[in-house]
Amino acid sequence: MPSPLTLADAIARLQRPGVFEDFSALTGEALFAVDLGADAAWPDELALAVAREALAELPCPSVALAPDLLEPAAEALVGAFDVRVETRVELAEVERAARAQPLAALALVQLLRGAAGRSVHEGLVAESWVYSVLQSGPEFGAWLAQRGPARASEPPDRPPVRVERGERRLEITLDRAEKRNAYSSAMRDALCAALEVAVLDGDVERLVLRGEGPVFCSGGDLDEFGTTPDPATAHAVRSTRHPARWLHALEARTEVFVHGACVGAGIELPAFAARVVARPGAWFQLPELSMGLVPGAGGTVSLTRRVGRQRCARLALTGARLDAPTALEWGLVDEIAA
Repeated sequence: MPSPLTLADAIARLQRPGVFEDFSALTGEALFAVDLGADAAWPDELALAVAREALAELPCPSVALAPDLLEPAAEALVGAFDVRVETRVELAEVERAARAQPLAALALVQLLRGAAGRSVHEGLVAESWVYSVLQSGPEFGAWLAQRGPARASEPPDRPPVRVERGERRLEITLDRAEKRNAYSSAMRDALCAALEVAVLDGDVERLVLRGEGPVFCSGGDLDEFGTTPDPATAHAVRSTRHPARWLHALEARTEVFVHGACVGAGIELPAFAARVVARPGAWFQLPELSMGLVPGAGGTVSLTRRVGRQRCARLALTGARLDAPTALEWGLVDEIAA
């Protein structure tokens, strides 16, 4: 189990000139963890203000080990941390991830720290820049080497997205059940085309998004990872063609029905909708950090708007599965229905 600092020790460390070297993905500890229940007395407001400012700039994730209920001054400080956990077991999960992929963990929390001040468009651009940088980094390179050469995909025998038009209604179905609806470039393009129709057609009052087969979406098509010409071009593609922008524009009219695995893009995109309905067995996961990446389908924007920065960071750092009841409690989904 990790041994977090007491608040008094943490504030002393944060005031040191070399704190950024001591707690860094490159030169020091990969995580800054503090047990907020270990001190009987709280420091004065000036010391707390210095701590909040330093926490916002640390070159590594920060984690507060804190119970549910704290006094107002404590809650204000907790909000400056990247992640909040309640037990040392939960803290250990975050620490393992930060130590395994320190560069991606740093990039993730730095991205999320500025999320509240960005528009959806600005958030998507920032996410894409960070994702692109990590695509050229050593952690993603190691994941690609472990995966081995990408397998050539069989030519599809049908479009990856099925579109049905009804009276004032457009229903879109992800239709790669044989690939667990893996989110491929072809699916992205088809989804953008279908969503564009809904945006341009004022008669469409309701948009419904579903997934064919046993799962809603198993996340990005891993066979395509690392196949773009270069990270800069990949960023240009995301800036040009991104379903998240269309879903945001259609937010008030959109309802998504999810089931089974909702991984990566399989929850990042639905979270833009005004209403997400999950089946009882649905589960949710952000696995990108284990590949040396951050969520890249808009999740650092959509999930922070639904569950907050700290919970989004915790999901992305640990890659833990979230079940449907917890997703409902957090606000990631709006209803559980059979």
